[in-house]
Amino acid sequence: MGLRSHHLSLGLLLLFLLPPECLGAEGRLALKLFRDLFTNYTSALRPVADTDQTLNVTLEVTLSQIIDMDERNQVLTLYLWIRQEWTDAYLRWDPNAYGGLDAIRIPSSLVWRPDIVLYNKADAQPPGSASTNVVLRHDGAVRWDAPAITRSSCRVDVAAFPFDAQRCGLTFGSWTHGGHQLDVRPRGAAASLADFVENVEWRVLGMPARRRVLTYGCCSEPYPDVTFTLLLRRRAAAYVCNLLLPCVLISLLAPLAFHLPADSGEKVSLGVTVLLALTVFQLLLAESMPPAESVPLIGKYYMATMTMVTFSTALTILIMNLHYCGPSAHPVPAWARALLLGHLARGLCVRERGEPCGQSRPHESSLSLEPPEGGAGHPEGPCHEPRCLCRQEALLRHVATIANTFHSHRAAQRCHEDWKRLARVMDRFFLGIFFSMALVMSLLVLVQAL
Repeated sequence: MGLRSHHLSLGLLLLFLLPPECLGAEGRLALKLFRDLFTNYTSALRPVADTDQTLNVTLEVTLSQIIDMDERNQVLTLYLWIRQEWTDAYLRWDPNAYGGLDAIRIPSSLVWRPDIVLYNKADAQPPGSASTNVVLRHDGAVRWDAPAITRSSCRVDVAAFPFDAQRCGLTFGSWTHGGHQLDVRPRGAAASLADFVENVEWRVLGMPARRRVLTYGCCSEPYPDVTFTLLLRRRAAAYVCNLLLPCVLISLLAPLAFHLPADSGEKVSLGVTVLLALTVFQLLLAESMPPAESVPLIGKYYMATMTMVTFSTALTILIMNLHYCGPSAHPVPAWARALLLGHLARGLCVRERGEPCGQSRPHESSLSLEPPEGGAGHPEGPCHEPRCLCRQEALLRHVATIANTFHSHRAAQRCHEDWKRLARVMDRFFLGIFFSMALVMSLLVLVQAL
């Protein structure tokens, strides 16, 4: 831009140096007009006839492209076309005196320009003006169109990430002139989006303009400014596919640990694997998010899912302890037998093999065989007869001992089976609870995407 301005200024200098006979009729008129206008003109002072008069500047902004939105540093980079219009009281002429020439284009460095800058600039470089031409009309109206790449500060709220909407303001105003010397007003109610290039991550909802008049602590006079508020909504499709859907599928996989057989030895391993996978996705999310007081929506979903998986893994360990209760364990308490092995087992359709759904196994009372007591009338002591009753009583005592041992073993086995059945009931119960929780949480998050 500086080289181009140098060339334009050099061209005007050549107009002064060239003899008029070397120029055409239109060129001679433009040269004459230029000499007449800028002979005693200075660009150092406000171009007003009265120093108490306020100079009105009209500001128009056209959004061309969103270059970058840096959430971590909270800096918005835009490519804008900025148009400023004002009236120069010292640059007027009669078009009839110059062959109907009513407008000329000259370098902007030759005329007075308003010192309108971006207040919330987030760039280390000092503000500079683009060296483009201005259009000067015969009535003194000056129009200055200049492109600009702006870096402005923008407070990014990631509470609803990745379904968030942002509001970024760009405040323009004069840096040294107060409201009594220079008044800036927007042209129209909003910035123009006619030439906007669509962004892959952000959808522009609008860019309304608002004029304010503020008084700062440094100065007593008011300072007007114009704020263009860029309304953005994030396109969440990429984040849903890359961050949200994997977490949803993993969260739905975690409750299936309750459905695995306890003898497989993989119930706890599945819960720990799911927890590690969620931790990896949580680290990927933390790298892309700025440090903020508010936790993003997807971050809350990740933490809730990790908490659910942690509790499910802990409950899986407790249920496995119930499953592996040995024969020496105490019997199932009466309340647990009635409530869990009775009503809850029928409601969850947990049954033994061959048992119809909805019916519980009746409790078997332990039987014990006791040897018959010696009847009256039978003589005691040794008997030499082979079919004597005393020999039958000894045989019955041995059979009763074997039967009692068998029933004791059967009772211990039945106690172990009761604990295993109780573990299956608890597995089925927590499978429904945690699967419903995972499904509800996933639906609540996915509804935000619609």
